[in-house]
Amino acid sequence: MIDKFGRQITYLRISVTDKCNLRCRYCMPADGVCKKQHDEMLSEDEIIQAARIASELGINKIRITGGEPLVKKNIVSICKRIARLDGINDIAITTNAVLLPDKAAMLRDAGVRRVNISLDTLDEKKYADITRLGRLEDALRGIDAALDAGFEKIKINTVLIGGFNDDEIERLAALTLDKDIDLRFIELMPMLTDEFDAKAFVKNDIVLDKLPELSFEGMEGVSRMYRLPHAKGRIGLISPVSCAFCAECNRIRLTADGKLKPCLHSKEEISIKGLSYDEMKSRFIKAIFDKPENHKELSAESISDADRNMNQIGG
Repeated sequence: MIDKFGRQITYLRISVTDKCNLRCRYCMPADGVCKKQHDEMLSEDEIIQAARIASELGINKIRITGGEPLVKKNIVSICKRIARLDGINDIAITTNAVLLPDKAAMLRDAGVRRVNISLDTLDEKKYADITRLGRLEDALRGIDAALDAGFEKIKINTVLIGGFNDDEIERLAALTLDKDIDLRFIELMPMLTDEFDAKAFVKNDIVLDKLPELSFEGMEGVSRMYRLPHAKGRIGLISPVSCAFCAECNRIRLTADGKLKPCLHSKEEISIKGLSYDEMKSRFIKAIFDKPENHKELSAESISDADRNMNQIGG
């Protein structure tokens, strides 16, 4: 389906939970989320109904997110049922990797093709600080489990934070030398959290300054792709703040409590929970067609209008 600005919308991000086993500072509050009643959240059948409608409207790629999707007890069933839908040819999942040692093989067998893993530092103390609850060794074991499971593509997402991990760019990039992974540096987005001052918001160009030996390989979606000499994997730069990609945006989001978000940085949300098939499809059509042309300029002084933390929206 094409929106009113001529963009073909082919990508749906479905958050299956707002809960997480970590408390990353840019994603959620230290004390977690305000727990909702079970009947306030999308059921598995409602998630599958939404995915089926999306496929009928031309969406062929679905990413499962959270919170942390692997804390969802029925996550494997959800992935398996989505994989069986006609028209969906790409299923991916975003995770902090902590639970992957027990789930990676099952997810691959269920039809998940690609996995994105959040990893912002290779320093144990800094990892404990940024995640508030996590251990670096658990995340690294999860990455190894993903490699062993044989996913078609493994991407590591590193949120670039000035004064926190900008001194680790070379060390993080070195992960691509002997591993067939894409490591993507993503600019920190100014969301609802007040954890960071203006110095934390640095442009991705700092990566090019630190790694002058990178060779440009082209665009892949919204990511500028590079490679270190003789590296198995690649380096990606995603710049949602310094170089917004609204004109090429092909996605919509569905939150765990059943709200369609045509734009990540807009307050607009369209509820689909509890609707019949035809009612839900009608709201999908509206959400896609009325997707805004762009969002406001983002900066440390001008935060997102989303009015939710990232764990409540879906990463």
